[in-house]
Amino acid sequence: MDQITDKKVKEADRSKWEAGAAYIDGQFMPIGEGKISILDWGYRRSDVVYDVVSAWDGVFFRIDDHLKRFRKSMDRYHFKPQESDEEIRLILHKLMALSGLRSAYVGMDCLRGTGPRGVRQPSKARNYLACHAVPFTTIAPEDKIERGLHMAVSSVPRIPSACVDMTAKNFHWGDMNLAMFEAEEKGADYPILLDLAGCVTEGPGFNVFIVTEGKVATPDYNMLEGVSRASALEVCKELGIETEIRKISARELREADEIFITTTAGGVVGASRIDGRIMNNDRPGPISSKVRETYLAKRKSGWHGEPVRYDLA
Repeated sequence: MDQITDKKVKEADRSKWEAGAAYIDGQFMPIGEGKISILDWGYRRSDVVYDVVSAWDGVFFRIDDHLKRFRKSMDRYHFKPQESDEEIRLILHKLMALSGLRSAYVGMDCLRGTGPRGVRQPSKARNYLACHAVPFTTIAPEDKIERGLHMAVSSVPRIPSACVDMTAKNFHWGDMNLAMFEAEEKGADYPILLDLAGCVTEGPGFNVFIVTEGKVATPDYNMLEGVSRASALEVCKELGIETEIRKISARELREADEIFITTTAGGVVGASRIDGRIMNNDRPGPISSKVRETYLAKRKSGWHGEPVRYDLA
């Protein structure tokens, strides 16, 4: 009887981890037990920088690049957690090991914390990490990815980089959220935001590419320098596709032959409509599709991969 009871306890304990794992301020726990204080400035002020690395089939993708960008973001906004980059790497591996997940989003947040009572200076707060691993999902269901995303140019401008440095991944999503509501009202899947001069920046969680007369272009300013964006540029170079990193006007975007986006949530994803205009017979274009196919094949082959250390559980 004791053996049966022990087995049930172990199975119940195991089920707590299947939904994901968390690491908060030095402690590991099932994702459902992860909590932060309601007084934390990360919550009250959106005073957080973060990054998200993906793992497919038990392999992290470009974890070095994500860790490097995470540290750059922390430095930019004066965060100083106690963990080194290599310690963060091991935390992410252990989160995967504890959860047993094979494909996952593995996030790393650095929160401001709180200062002494009555103190408002962010320099007085004790910063800490909150990391997690949860099952992987793509930016859209497979049927929408196959038919191509329907995009809409938002009337909500992106926060200027002079105010919030977009190269440091942060929690300032007020403009993105308003743009998402607007896109939904228009019947689109996702919005693309412009800067105050009317040039393309990015969308909620993704970078933007256009294809015109066989040439690929992506914005150069007021957006996150995405790891998936860098991957797409590498793929284009390998395929012999000419690329440009430059300003892109809203008119160019609306008149492009093809549009595709890049994101950790699925890699390279083609669009089939922009502001209702149908492109490529209402399907992702040939260059977008080729870049996506090549990206997926390279990832499956172990490109920029680091196997998860499941022995750390």
